[in-house]
Amino acid sequence: MNFKLVVIMLFLSLSVFSQEKYIKHTISKGDNITTIAKKYGVKPKAIIDANPNAPKILKLNSVLLIPNTNQTTVATTNEVAVNNNTSGTHEVLAKETLWGISKKYNISVEDLKKSNPLLETEGLKIGQQIIIPSNSVAVSQKPIDDLKIVTDVEVVVEVQPKETKYAIAKRYGLTVAELERQNPFIKGKLPVGYVLKIRTSKEKADAAAALVSPQEIKETITSSSETQIAENTPPAIQTDSTSTIIKVSNHSELVDQLIVNATENIGTRYRSGGTTKAGFDCSGLMISTFSNFDIKLPRSSIEQSRIGMKVTTDEAQKGDLIFFKTNGRRQINHVGMVVEVVDGEIKFVHSSTHGGVMISSTKEPYYQRAFSQVNRVLQ
Repeated sequence: MNFKLVVIMLFLSLSVFSQEKYIKHTISKGDNITTIAKKYGVKPKAIIDANPNAPKILKLNSVLLIPNTNQTTVATTNEVAVNNNTSGTHEVLAKETLWGISKKYNISVEDLKKSNPLLETEGLKIGQQIIIPSNSVAVSQKPIDDLKIVTDVEVVVEVQPKETKYAIAKRYGLTVAELERQNPFIKGKLPVGYVLKIRTSKEKADAAAALVSPQEIKETITSSSETQIAENTPPAIQTDSTSTIIKVSNHSELVDQLIVNATENIGTRYRSGGTTKAGFDCSGLMISTFSNFDIKLPRSSIEQSRIGMKVTTDEAQKGDLIFFKTNGRRQINHVGMVVEVVDGEIKFVHSSTHGGVMISSTKEPYYQRAFSQVNRVLQ
């Protein structure tokens, strides 16, 4: 009798770990690492790490292993779960996203938006208190002894000559959009001597204070005659030149930030004439993304296609603008931004009339037929 009881208890204890560590996903048409990661609620890097031998270009009907985030685990001191039976609040920290907060409390982004209707139109703001729906679970993956209390501080910064919004935001670990949200009167050019109030973490504030001098981003606008127009000032692209290129000293970092800024809007609905999180059209998404870094683009996709320098698809790079003539149009009427180029396949983020903000590929027959050109506006 006792023996049977031991066997039953052993079976029950083992069943807790019986779930598979990975989920098998069969590649279908239109799949890419980003869309698959979003579908399963994991990070693209987690999928790449789980499939080290997978080809860069996913093949139809091939199988990828997806880390199973729904595995049942035993709680230890390395994982602390806090159950909230009633609605609570969460203070938004620098660089937090809705997706990150939803994962922290094990709820959907949609539930967060329903509990906080203003998020649809205004987005997240640092220091904002948002409502967390009841029955949510907050999880920390760090050991109890290593948990740290994050404390935000307010720093007063006086704008120095030649300083840009991008340089100041970067110094304090913010995006330009976050800097503008904290200081709503600096939508235009920064006046020298203007006093900014910046809320950031104490760690980042201390790191910024330790700098000998502010980091400067040198930006040069060059016209078709190769004449230097301005340096260390917010760039404005002139629509009357087809070879206007913005030169930046830290091109790679700026491009990465542009891509992060644009892809944070994935899932936002399409809206004709839209330039906010309430909805974007294709050129509106580009305008909003680039303006967050003091780069002004023309309003329409056809006008955007007339700036920068045309490059071949073989020369396409992240951050380039890519243009299409969709629905049988004779002139350009759609634009996106290149986020990845692998073995001749160009992946781009754009706002589509049928799917809102999303990532698509030039390998898709529709965009393969509609492709027009690639323009480089940053160098």
